[in-house]
Amino acid sequence: MMRLNIMIMAMFALVLVSCEKELDFSYRDIDPIPVIEGVLTEDGCRVTITLTTPMDEPMDQKHVTDAVVMLKDLSAEIETLLTPDGEGCFVCEAGGIPGRKYLLSVEYDGNAYESETEMLPSVEVTAVEFEWVKMPYDYVAVLQVSFRDDPFEADERYWVRVYRNGEPYKWLTASDGGITDGVLDVAMLTSRKDLDEEDEEDALHDGDIVTVSVSAIDKDMCGYLDALMAGGSNGLPQFSGGECLGYFQASTPGEMSVVFEAE
Repeated sequence: MMRLNIMIMAMFALVLVSCEKELDFSYRDIDPIPVIEGVLTEDGCRVTITLTTPMDEPMDQKHVTDAVVMLKDLSAEIETLLTPDGEGCFVCEAGGIPGRKYLLSVEYDGNAYESETEMLPSVEVTAVEFEWVKMPYDYVAVLQVSFRDDPFEADERYWVRVYRNGEPYKWLTASDGGITDGVLDVAMLTSRKDLDEEDEEDALHDGDIVTVSVSAIDKDMCGYLDALMAGGSNGLPQFSGGECLGYFQASTPGEMSVVFEAE
C-alpha cells in the first residue's frame, strides 16, 4: 500500500480540503452568456452548451441545441460538424490524434466562439486506494491515486476528477513539477470516519463506488481550473470571440474504480 508522510498529509489537509465537487463558474447578475464545455478524446468529441443564470435564480441546466458546432483538425485540414444527441449534447465520432492541433468553433445567437488546443497523450491510471489518516478532529479517508507520467517531458499538468456512484464528487489539478520517475502520486482528503459529523456532500458510505478519471491538460487549462478552484474568478477566457465561459480539452482520460470499504 502506498504510504504518505504525515507532514505531507497535513499539507494536503490545508491545501486540498477546499476541492470543489464540480466546476463552479462565478455567474454575475448579467444577461445570459454561453457556457461551452468541449472534450475531445480518441473516441470522439462531445460539447455541451448552456447559458448562465442570475445568482438569485435557480440554475438552468437546459442545453442549447440551436448552435452550429464544428471541429477542425488543423493538421489534416478536416472539418466535422457536430450534431445534438438525445441529451442535447453536440457529438461526433471523429476522435483526436495525440500531437495534432484542433479548433472548436461555435456559432450561436449571432456570435462566433473559437478555441484551439493540441491533443495530449492518454493517461494510464495504475493504482487507486484509500487509507485512513489520523487528523486532530477525526480519521479521514485519504484517496491515493497513481498514474503514468512521461519522465522525458517536464512540467506536465493533469486534471484529476473523482466520481461517487457516477456523480461528480471532487477534483483537483496536479503537476509533475518538472521531476518524475515515470509515475505520479497524488492524494485527496475525502470523508471523515464519523459520518454523524460529516456533510452528506463529502460523506463516503460503505459500498460506494469511487471512480477516478485523470486527463492530461495544458498550462492554460490548468491555470483556468486553478482560478475556478480558488474562487472569485472564472479564469482567463478559453474562447476567442464574444463573451463566454467554458473550455476545450483534448486528451483521453485514464480511469479506475474502487469500492469504498469503511473498515
